[in-house]
Amino acid sequence: MLHGGGAEAAEIAKQRLSRRRFLRRSMLAVWGVSTTASVAGALYMLYPALSGQFGSPQTVGKKGDFQAALPDKSVINQAGVFHIPAARTYLVHLAKDTQFLLSGEDLKGQLDSELVLQDQDGSYWIALYQRCVHLGCTVPFHGECGSFKCPCHGSHYNISGEFIEGPAPRSLDRFQITFEGENIVVNTGVQNDHVPHPDATTRLIAIPRAECA
Repeated sequence: MLHGGGAEAAEIAKQRLSRRRFLRRSMLAVWGVSTTASVAGALYMLYPALSGQFGSPQTVGKKGDFQAALPDKSVINQAGVFHIPAARTYLVHLAKDTQFLLSGEDLKGQLDSELVLQDQDGSYWIALYQRCVHLGCTVPFHGECGSFKCPCHGSHYNISGEFIEGPAPRSLDRFQITFEGENIVVNTGVQNDHVPHPDATTRLIAIPRAECA
């Protein structure tokens, strides 16, 4: 048994040991939080799909939320064409009676190559990137002519995103679109940016006759 100064020295040593343990554990905790934050930040930068934001699959709504329409009857956010800002997408839903310039296997092959998805009810879905492929301006939809026209330099695209005229080097880019039950999923991490200017053998929809401002 320790008496007097020996007991006091032992108590002081015990307190110092406890403080060292506390400081060490505190430093480890801070290091752990800092490391976790750093790793999370790095993953967000390197793999945006992990964030659930643009660059990842996004559930944009249910099929019933987006009424189908013929190209010349489409009205932005009411029928045929719907702007989805979070996905930076124009969701196009064309009626089953839409008239295409191609048919048979030629039509099927072109639809597949342009990421146009046919539903069981016969209608067609397209997820177009809102960005003009010329210099990146957002391209508005013009209901009076049933097409998209860039306000910056005049690049013009029909309702399926196919190039019509202007300085754009190709047709509008588009995203992969799938169904999960009644939900519509636009995968903004899977982008087709290789749809060229169409010709007579590849154009899906006729050029609108109405003038586009």
